[in-house]
Amino acid sequence: MGARRTSVDVSVDILEAALNGANKTRIVYRSNLNFAIVRSYLDNLMKTGLLIVDVDGSYRTTGKGAKFIKDYTSLIKPFNLS
Repeated sequence: MGARRTSVDVSVDILEAALNGANKTRIVYRSNLNFAIVRSYLDNLMKTGLLIVDVDGSYRTTGKGAKFIKDYTSLIKPFNLS
């Protein structure tokens, strides 16, 4: 049994799923969550400016979100033992 993901891990998974734009269903499947949980994460990520909704209704990671992914990856990668 694997370790549980932190909220930061989940946020990064969502931001990665939305890098090139994604609808909510795609984000749910890519991040391995359910719709109710994804909804709260999407709201929080939009409030913090890491994610936006395009005019076509798809979610897209902002430049700030992409930097967050990069920073997170550079901090976590040295400790990732898997």
